[in-house]
Amino acid sequence: VQLQASGGGLVQAGDLLRLSCAASGPTLNLYVMGWFRQTPGKEREFVAAGTRSGGNTNYGDSVKGRFTISRDNDKNMVYLQMNNLKPEDTAVYYCAATNRTLGYVTRVDYEYEYWGQGTLVTVSS
Repeated sequence: VQLQASGGGLVQAGDLLRLSCAASGPTLNLYVMGWFRQTPGKEREFVAAGTRSGGNTNYGDSVKGRFTISRDNDKNMVYLQMNNLKPEDTAVYYCAATNRTLGYVTRVDYEYEYWGQGTLVTVSS
C-alpha cells in the first residue's frame, strides 16, 4: 500500500485547509485510515481516523469540533478538512492506514502499518 499526502501550506489563524491522501494497493476496503501530526522535538500526535464506511470516526481532543475526516472510496482518497486553524496546529501531517485492528479506529501510531510522506501545515498568528 502506498499513501501520498498533499494539501499543506501556509495559512493564517482562523483559516481553513483541506489535506488529501491518495491510497493505492490491495485490500483498501478493510483499512482504517487516519492522520497524525508531528512537530520537531515532540511525539507524533493522533489527529483523526475513520473506517472505510465513515460510520466510525475518532478525533484527537485538540482538533475535535474543528477537523473532519472523510473518505472517497471510489477514488481511494481520504481527506482532512481543517477549519478554524490555530498556530498550535502547525506541524507535519501524515496519513496512515492499517488493517491490523479489524476496523477498530485506533489512536495508537504503532498500530498503523502504512504511512505516507508528510505534508507541512504552517498556521501564522
